[in-house]
Amino acid sequence: MVSMRALRGAAQTSTLRRFNGLLPHRLLRWRRPVWWQELGIIAIGYWLYSLGRNAVPEQESIALRHGRSVQHLQDRLHLNFELSVNHFVAAREWIAQLMDYYYATLHFIVTIGVMVWLFVRRPHLYRGARTVLFATTLLGLLGFYLFPLAPPRLLPQYDYIDTLIKFHTWGSLADPKIAEHSNQFAAMPSLHVAWALWCGIALFRCAKPLWVRVLGLLYPVLTLLVIVGTANHFIIDAVGGAAIVAVGFGAQWALSGRGAFMPPVDAPDFGLPDPPLPGRAHGVRSP
Repeated sequence: MVSMRALRGAAQTSTLRRFNGLLPHRLLRWRRPVWWQELGIIAIGYWLYSLGRNAVPEQESIALRHGRSVQHLQDRLHLNFELSVNHFVAAREWIAQLMDYYYATLHFIVTIGVMVWLFVRRPHLYRGARTVLFATTLLGLLGFYLFPLAPPRLLPQYDYIDTLIKFHTWGSLADPKIAEHSNQFAAMPSLHVAWALWCGIALFRCAKPLWVRVLGLLYPVLTLLVIVGTANHFIIDAVGGAAIVAVGFGAQWALSGRGAFMPPVDAPDFGLPDPPLPGRAHGVRSP
């Protein structure tokens, strides 16, 4: 009987023959990630993220004009339900407080948590997933530079309510002490949605328990509700966030010649369920 691992290896080998990726083959071989190297990469990446996000000229007048244009476009497309959701949230303090703290904290906590989990429990998939996240973030920074955009909360003429200000939530970007260190017009694309989608896909593809996979699918949906309910993003910003994640996966494939969650052919078996293969016979079990 042909083992599942053999089928997986054959499929990957076939793929590599078609396209080996842009990176040298020696960099695509299995190597367990080293914690201090990854911490260094993450630290440099976060420094570049903070530097790039806050160094982009805010261009207030341009950002406000873009915000009005996005609002007009969504009105024309009948995608303008942000205001209704925002008013529903703002009228219920406990919901608004939960969403405000969700927005201020989980963006980093969950993303870092998923990265650590992949590093420890799925080391053969970690590098591919990390490459997707880094590519996604760099694309987000490019979006901030090319299209400065005022979020709904900075467009009071449309009656949006900044729940962070209304309920004096910790971490408000409207707080002068925080605002001076953060670009108020880095809204397009939404990195909150992009990172949440990356986390959700990683958990859905790599986790075994069904409840964890379900939470992975729910996380980006909840994040979308939060960014809209707190008036921090337009729906179109979320679409932009999803788009850069897709491009990030494409960039990772171009570099390696395999999917982000497809381990190297020579990687040991860490007990991860094998990904589906085209034309795979049913009932074949991994040994």
